[in-house]
Amino acid sequence: MIFEQLLREIEVPAMVQVKYRVKTGEITGEQIPGLLRDSLEKQGLRERLTPGKTVALTCGSREICNIDVIMKSMADLLKEWGLKPFIFPAMGSHGGASAEGQREILAGYGVTEGAMRVPIKSSMETVVLGKSPKGLDVHFDKYADEADYVIPIGRIKPHTDFRGKIESGLMKMLTIGCGKQHGANICHTLGFPMMAENVTEIARVILEKKNIPFGIAIIEDAFHGTYKIEAVPGEKIEEREERLLVEAKTLIPGIPFEKVDILVLDEIGKDVSGAGMDPNVTGRSSMLGRWRPFIERIVVLDLSEKSHHNGCGIGGADITTQRFLEKMDFCVSYPNGITSHDPSSMKIPPVMPNDRSAVKMALQTCMENDREKGYRVVWMKNTLHMDSFYISEALLEEAKSSADIEITGGLQTVPFDGQGNVPWLGAPVLDYGMHKNLQ
Repeated sequence: MIFEQLLREIEVPAMVQVKYRVKTGEITGEQIPGLLRDSLEKQGLRERLTPGKTVALTCGSREICNIDVIMKSMADLLKEWGLKPFIFPAMGSHGGASAEGQREILAGYGVTEGAMRVPIKSSMETVVLGKSPKGLDVHFDKYADEADYVIPIGRIKPHTDFRGKIESGLMKMLTIGCGKQHGANICHTLGFPMMAENVTEIARVILEKKNIPFGIAIIEDAFHGTYKIEAVPGEKIEEREERLLVEAKTLIPGIPFEKVDILVLDEIGKDVSGAGMDPNVTGRSSMLGRWRPFIERIVVLDLSEKSHHNGCGIGGADITTQRFLEKMDFCVSYPNGITSHDPSSMKIPPVMPNDRSAVKMALQTCMENDREKGYRVVWMKNTLHMDSFYISEALLEEAKSSADIEITGGLQTVPFDGQGNVPWLGAPVLDYGMHKNLQ
């Protein structure tokens, strides 16, 4: 193929494996039921619940560590206390903006009726609870609206595309998750610069209108482990979330180098980040611009299985592969862009027939590197699992001087099979240039 000929003189640099040592949590799945019980009982939150009443538990689209354990623990505890819990998908337009698609996302995380032993009620229908101070309709999931209590369960973390005192967390779960596609669309109407304000104002209406006795806030460490989990009284959700966000920001790892020429990601996906790849790690956002480590080229090789063919975020890459394109379903992906009023995340970059050509194209088109010292390349699984990754020889000296990085191996050549693909990823289809979603 012509690409191999054009790129034949480009050599992929040898790589060395490193471990990234940053602050981690020590909460195991076995500890979670006891931690939840203690947090609720010590704050007297059990007394806010009346036996026999129904309780709607939110479950979002992100792959939160131990989410199946957290959901099952809450459901079991509520049943023990004589209540009637059920789970509903709270995820805006994800899952192709369909009830069944959202149910499938939960199933991918082990959150099924069989495993949870409570009903899972999935619908895209909403009711309007009122209006925000800006006149925006406040939508709310119809099943959750019918429940006596609603308990938001979510991870507190910096958002990928906006900044504020409130970003991703329980307030956003109430506004966008519980608002389904209608609520998410309305919240995005004024653009990302207004998102923090809209999320807060709409969530306040929901907190006022619905019986939300408490929420469950989760913080993860840099390596996607459970760092903190606590119950937050409903009336203190906004105040407490602001403080937890400050703490969560200190745990975002980032790529530990001042400058990276090329970042190669084995995969991106909605389970990894709302943006497919987390801008808080890559230092690149269509909304917020670029910052350290000032990556010139990002290569994406594959789409994660748990993304359910949602390729949102590929617009943040410079080069991808035929494998990725074949897995991306436009009917699943585009609803996110329509709802968020931002098509840039779904723009498809140049598509190479295999992994080797994709990486070589990035090397060929990288213009900001120091040619004498070589390409500064980082190669990792995704932006969520960063405990171990690979770096090129040009980054070795900087890595050796960092207390956070441990070099665990020697330089090794990147292996490509006979089709030009790395062996640890599934092979792409061979009909390069023919996309099944366009047929």
